Amino acid sequence: MSLRTHAILLFSALLVSVTSVVTAEEEPHQAAHIASPEYYTVLKENDQVLVLKMVLEPGESDSMHRHHNETVYFQQGGQLSIEPLNGDTVEAKVPDGHVMWHQAWTHRVTNVGDDTVIAIIVEDKP
Repeated sequence: MSLRTHAILLFSALLVSVTSVVTAEEEPHQAAHIASPEYYTVLKENDQVLVLKMVLEPGESDSMHRHHNETVYFQQGGQLSIEPLNGDTVEAKVPDGHVMWHQAWTHRVTNVGDDTVIAIIVEDKP
């Protein structure tokens, strides 16, 4: 197994281990683009999906926010600290081009590295 494959599997496993499912009805937090409009741009929205672009410069952190089930493509990866609602923060090096799927969750993302992180998020509408 390559180092890159190992890092991707570790990152995905860590994210799953520190998150819990919360339905939209129970969720008091806002969607990412509403909670942190300075970091999220709406690329498309319709009845089925919400497509966002996230850009985090080194040292930037978004506000605690929610996502429905999502697929994320990291156009430019980097060193991220992810703090889920339960507080079990995880730090991971996300490679350029990494794609992940995640069930609905609430979290905050901080770019703790030296590179700008750019991600495209395709979020299912409930």
